[in-house]
Amino acid sequence: MLNIQVDEQEVKQLYLAKLEEKLKHIETDLLFWDTSELRRRTCLSWNTIQREFFYDPRFPKRKVGGKWLFPAEATKAFLLTWLSEQPTS
Repeated sequence: MLNIQVDEQEVKQLYLAKLEEKLKHIETDLLFWDTSELRRRTCLSWNTIQREFFYDPRFPKRKVGGKWLFPAEATKAFLLTWLSEQPTS
């Protein structure tokens, strides 16, 4: 007879570590964001994005054909700076 014991805590830790690794890979996988990805990443509507920071000259963007593209790393850096500049309420 074969008896197998599994340490559930160890399995959970391994699972979470692997999941975090995959999420980091997915996040760094995108070179550019489009408007849908920008809205998803910021949890803001397109109207709010346009009103709050889209026209800020520091905001990195490029229109290619009819589509707006945003370089992922530069956009993340801008958004963190922009957020830190916002007044707290």
